[in-house]
Amino acid sequence: MAMVRRLLRTKFRFSLTLCLIAAGMLAFTVGCSDSDDDDDFASAEVDTLSFEPVAVPVTDAEKREVNASPTVEINGKTHPIGFHTLMRSGDNINGTTFGLILDENGTPVMERDGSLFISSDNDFSSLLPRGRKIYNITHFESRPGGMYLTELNQDTTTGMMTPVSTRSIDFSDWGGIWVPCAGSVTPWGNHLGSEEYPPDARVHEEAGSMDDIEDYDKPMLRYFGISDPFADSVTVDDFRAVFNAYRYGYPVEIAVDEAGGTTVNKRYACGRVAVELAYVMPDSRTVYISDDGTNVGLFMFVADTAGDLSAGNLFAAQWNQIDTANGGFANIVWIPLGHATQAEIQTAIDSGLQFSDIFETAEPNEDGTCPAGFVSVNTEDSGHECLRVKPGMEKIASRLETRRYAAMLGATTEFRKEEGITYDPDNQILYVAMSEVARGMEDSMKNGAENDKYDKGGPNHVALPYNLCGCVYGMDVGPDSDIGSDYVAINMFGVVCGTMTEYPDDSPYANNSCDVEGIANPDNLTFIDGYKTLIIGEDTGSGHQNDAIWSFNTETEELTRIETTPYGSETTSPYYYPAINGWAYIMSVVQHPYGESDRDKLADASEAAAYVGFIGPMPAME
Repeated sequence: MAMVRRLLRTKFRFSLTLCLIAAGMLAFTVGCSDSDDDDDFASAEVDTLSFEPVAVPVTDAEKREVNASPTVEINGKTHPIGFHTLMRSGDNINGTTFGLILDENGTPVMERDGSLFISSDNDFSSLLPRGRKIYNITHFESRPGGMYLTELNQDTTTGMMTPVSTRSIDFSDWGGIWVPCAGSVTPWGNHLGSEEYPPDARVHEEAGSMDDIEDYDKPMLRYFGISDPFADSVTVDDFRAVFNAYRYGYPVEIAVDEAGGTTVNKRYACGRVAVELAYVMPDSRTVYISDDGTNVGLFMFVADTAGDLSAGNLFAAQWNQIDTANGGFANIVWIPLGHATQAEIQTAIDSGLQFSDIFETAEPNEDGTCPAGFVSVNTEDSGHECLRVKPGMEKIASRLETRRYAAMLGATTEFRKEEGITYDPDNQILYVAMSEVARGMEDSMKNGAENDKYDKGGPNHVALPYNLCGCVYGMDVGPDSDIGSDYVAINMFGVVCGTMTEYPDDSPYANNSCDVEGIANPDNLTFIDGYKTLIIGEDTGSGHQNDAIWSFNTETEELTRIETTPYGSETTSPYYYPAINGWAYIMSVVQHPYGESDRDKLADASEAAAYVGFIGPMPAME
């Protein structure tokens, strides 16, 4: 299969080169590499890495534990590793409760039953060396959300780390933080977080009462001092007085100094979508942004200045399908959405701008078309819509309604559960996880059954066979002089996919709907440079009863299970650090144990606390 894909990619590159020559290098159609990077890499000397595999949990006891590879072999030498917990939600760290969510005044947020809101939705958790200190920033993927900065002590002899102190990061200047999901660390060493599933500004503006506001959005009111957002006394006017939908849905950059001081920025110029994460390429200018949900897009931001995400040009991917096998194969064209600065967009947000200030709308015709002058789109926001941008509002639309505007310009908004991103610099391949190949990615289907909801009114760019278990995709990258980046993706192809499976009721794997020897609903990714090793975390419910983290050798395509997590949890944001004071780590977070499924298995409430930890320590592998 690897050779088939390599031949297809090589053939595609040659064909695309001819097309570009014939077309006179049409603007914004991406360029091609001069050679096949796989062949160059195959002849180079590389290091070897092999994790001791972890078995599929089959007993009740095994399904309640975090299990990780006990050893790893690096260049022929075996080292003891394992999963090591740094802290869990609710832990008291030097007098501060880790994961306690605070409101805009620094007051603890309360649950409806009067208890403190301590989030077990831990997500991305970074390691940030600063001089002689190491800091950790952990996301709490809730509404309101939170981030905690924790100072860690590292034993440089053993590599083991322990928490010293922790504090909540203040987001009050930004209207709080909304559903911070995955993240990355920039080449210049800053934490780059996210805000997922932003609220629909059109729904908020048109709501006649609180019944028209989604229940998902209401808990955020607690950040503004409304203790019970579901109370009958709370009106839609109360809601609008404090909640501005356009404040949420951006990459979030946090700089940390050696003393533990933090500087927060929401990167408005990068656009507003359901940000799973933003990933900065080695040039410190090109940023790929994944968009989680149904009928979503893929975006690329190119900053004006390296190391500064406050201004730049934004692009949206258009999928041009070539093949349907193994998750599909397509070339990628980047649709320009224009230039913007953080200051310009912040001014628009602060002015109280609403959806109707940006767009005119119309109802679709009975045949699914739009009235003259309106553009038909189908995105996660509101499904099929007919939109027209008001004069002079194109820049604002591009950043505050990025997905809708991208769809209007011809970009693809049919991806389903687009998750983690990582990069292999040796082969120049960007990896993107698609948790499911479903809905908009099918051909007028839903989960294999006829249904036009997700393609109605849209271009139906993606037409692939249904795969509940999902795929990890690769994207060859190269220079593009029109876009002004050396890291522009030119195609997209399936690398490794899960396999839908039905196990009999008497099988030890009866509670799994994806093959237990393959991936299920890939989520976040990280790459171990120089070792041909892609790390794949899962976010799966019925696919695998116990979520796993996998090691995938990109040359041999061998999968090795290196961690499993307890019932109902998610393996959020594995992230590789090659060298911190002589040691390497794969950060690993176990989110909401017993929270996504198997709630009836919870015997002790304390076991529902999320874990922040790491796989390792390993010798430094720079």
